[in-house]
Amino acid sequence: MSLNFGRLQLAIPGPSIIPDRVLAAMHKPSPNIYYGPLVDMVDTLYPDLKTVAQTKHDMAIYIANGHGAWEAALKNTLIEGDKVLILGTGRFPLTWAEMAQSHGIKTEIIQFGMHDDADVAKVREALSADTKGEIRAVLAVQTDTASSVKNDIPAIRKAIDETGHNALYMVDCIASLGCDEYHMDEWGVDVTITACQKGLMTPAGIAFVYFNDKAKEARKRAKPGEYWDWVLRTQSDIFYRQFDGTAPTQHLYGIREALDILVHEEGMKACWKRHETQAKAVWAALDGWGTLQPNIADPEKRSTAVTTVKTAPGQATAIREWCEQSAGLVLGIPLGFEGKDADRYFRIGHMGHLNPPMLLGALTTIETAMKALKIEHEEGAISAACQVLANHKSD
Repeated sequence: MSLNFGRLQLAIPGPSIIPDRVLAAMHKPSPNIYYGPLVDMVDTLYPDLKTVAQTKHDMAIYIANGHGAWEAALKNTLIEGDKVLILGTGRFPLTWAEMAQSHGIKTEIIQFGMHDDADVAKVREALSADTKGEIRAVLAVQTDTASSVKNDIPAIRKAIDETGHNALYMVDCIASLGCDEYHMDEWGVDVTITACQKGLMTPAGIAFVYFNDKAKEARKRAKPGEYWDWVLRTQSDIFYRQFDGTAPTQHLYGIREALDILVHEEGMKACWKRHETQAKAVWAALDGWGTLQPNIADPEKRSTAVTTVKTAPGQATAIREWCEQSAGLVLGIPLGFEGKDADRYFRIGHMGHLNPPMLLGALTTIETAMKALKIEHEEGAISAACQVLANHKSD
């Protein structure tokens, strides 16, 4: 007999839990898409979306998922035959590389595997060796959703600068924006991409590309085509052209409500601090159980949005299935771990619309699964997580 007789809780690293307020804001008839209240409302989105990324530069909104944002960034800055340097931390930078290759872009990949962040010394070495300046962009992710590693974005920028290289610096913040601390302008990022379904707490369907003056200069030689062209989206006086057609009206209502929560009610500093505390509570539970291990050993290199967990062979699959089928808690499947390792990993998403009852409920359910499955573990893990939350101090 299942205990699963309540509201399903997502603990996957995106799409994340959507606030009821966001769902309610989206539940309205389609508006006039040419002038009037919708147009006025959308004008208010751009300043708040820039606040989330900590930038004063331009941005474009696309009806797309994160892969669409990847393509928009590539199409607006590069052409066939160009070369990019990919920092292969986890799975998703490699997928971005595959997309670049599909457009005839040459890729040099530094492979760091599924357990480590980018080694800035190797980045510096690769750029120093590029004496002809063939590398036109360095592509990195802040948080890899599969491995849960977090790259040191300012350190990579410093490595680029120390070589005197002129490559664009593009950062994928799909899993991290609105969770991990991020400062696009201060950290010297030229192009930032993200999507709405994780830290921005809105159903998947819209993506965002932020770009500075250096990226705008690169656009002059690119051939993005009409749909991806960020010039048409940002410089047209016609609202319809901002989306190259019909606007994603319900999504825009939803992101407006999510930004009210994130930017105007909580504030970015408080948001980053909350995610840090929640992540540390998860790590405290893992340390307390003893039998489950964070995939990323160094806490300084872990995402505050997602934690990838390593178990003994077979345990991860058993824990996930018990949590979902018997208790209504959905944990993240393994990504990027092949063969025999595939059933040793699961992921805990702790991003976005989350508070202590939700987080502790998820952790307690995982412990309950271990008890039900007779997986040996130490006691006191939940108490340790509670103590981390109890020690939280908002600035």
